[in-house]
Amino acid sequence: MNEIIENGYLIHWYNLRDDIESEYLEWLHSKYIPARLTDPRILWACHFKSLTNVEHPGEKGRLSHDNKSIPAGDRYILIFGSENPETFASPTVAEYHQSLSQNDLGYLKMRSEERYNIMTEEARGPGSEERPLDGAGLSECIQLGNFNSGSYEDEDELASWYATWRIPSMRKLPGCQGVRKLVSISGWAKHAILYEWSSPEARNGTFVDHEMANPEMEAWTDRVVRKLVHAPGSPNLAQRIWPIIE
Repeated sequence: MNEIIENGYLIHWYNLRDDIESEYLEWLHSKYIPARLTDPRILWACHFKSLTNVEHPGEKGRLSHDNKSIPAGDRYILIFGSENPETFASPTVAEYHQSLSQNDLGYLKMRSEERYNIMTEEARGPGSEERPLDGAGLSECIQLGNFNSGSYEDEDELASWYATWRIPSMRKLPGCQGVRKLVSISGWAKHAILYEWSSPEARNGTFVDHEMANPEMEAWTDRVVRKLVHAPGSPNLAQRIWPIIE
C-alpha cells in the first residue's frame, strides 16, 4: 500500500478564518512544512481540508461527540509521518515552535481551536486498490476518525471489531486504498482510524452502505460505534490540499 513504512504520526486539527486562509496556506505550504521536512526523521507531510455535508453509515445521531472539554478545530488536518512516534517528542511540538521566528509564530496564531495527537500504528490493511506510489504519504482523500471508547471494558471488543471485521472488509470496497488503525502516545483521543480513498466520490459510493448485505455485522458495528465518544467533527472526510501531485 505504501512505499515507506511509517509508524509515527503527528496529527493537527484546527480551524482558520476565511479572510486569512490564503495567506496562511501560502506560508504553511511554502515555509512551515518544508522546514519541518528538513528533519530526516520526518518522512512526509500531508495537509487536508475537511469536506462539508458528509453522510456517514448508520442511523443519524448515533455518533457521540465531546464538544465541551477539548478544542473544536476540525476544518484542516495536518499530518506528518515518521518511522517512530518518538520523533515528535524530541523535540515536542511546543519546543519546535519555540525555535521559530516571530513572523512564523504570527502565522501559527492564525490557527484556532487547535489540538494534536502523537500516534502510532496498531494495525493496517489493504484496500481494493493500491495507492499511487507518488511519495505523498497518504491518498488524495482520507476519512479520519479520532475518539475514545466509552469505557475501558469496551476496549477488547473494539480491537476485535477492527481486527476481524472493519479492517478486512475494506479490501472489498472499490476506491479504498488502505486503512490504518492508530493508537495514541499523546493527546485527547486514544484511538484513530484513517481510511484512504481515491476520491470523495469513491468513498461516498461504497462506504456508506457497505454493511447492508450483512445484517449481523451491521448490528455489531452499530453496537460498537454507539459506545464511542468522538472529537468534535469526527469522523472527517477530507481532501488533500498539499502536496498537489499532477
